[in-house]
Amino acid sequence: MIPPFRAYLFDVDGTLVDSATDICGTIQQVLRAYGREDVSDELLRRYIGRHLDDLFTDLGFPQDALPKMLADYRAIYTASGHVNTSVYPGVSETLSRLSGLKSTATTKGTPTTRVILEKFGLIQYFNHVQGTDGFPAKPEPDVILKSLAVFGISPEECLMIGDAPSDIEAGHRAGVRTCAVRYGYGDLAAMARFNPDFWIDHPSELTAV
Repeated sequence: MIPPFRAYLFDVDGTLVDSATDICGTIQQVLRAYGREDVSDELLRRYIGRHLDDLFTDLGFPQDALPKMLADYRAIYTASGHVNTSVYPGVSETLSRLSGLKSTATTKGTPTTRVILEKFGLIQYFNHVQGTDGFPAKPEPDVILKSLAVFGISPEECLMIGDAPSDIEAGHRAGVRTCAVRYGYGDLAAMARFNPDFWIDHPSELTAV
């Protein structure tokens, strides 16, 4: 049973929306333009929630190529219209019932995050929208600390909800409680190594007090 918190911070991809098809498809377009057609969607899914620089570096691309590759990804992803993305069952209902302040804590930039939330009718449930804007991405705690500062609350009053090891690690670094979701893209064994405070199989469990 998850107790109520004063604030809830949500990862987006794999937690609020199922966006893997659009994300992986966009990455594949970028990789093909740079001569790589041998990378599976299965591998790409493991990087959802991490900064794309990590992926491109692990695939052997030089550092001076990364800014252009990232810019290409963002342009294609924005233009795609997110036609293959959908809200996970129970997310809207849970957000509408969940008392307390709500924000995002995502590797996406804030403008892109707002577009996603608006497109899928989720923006109305959020008091603040926070993406990764010019500071280190998760597992660094910066994106969480930004929302805490906006809300003016202590880490102990906040729950971070996400589907990836980086979400749980970032939560611990920020000093907040953490909730791992099993329905997203994350490696469950890797998340377990960071000892989440709670686990859920469905968003509605957040309000099952």
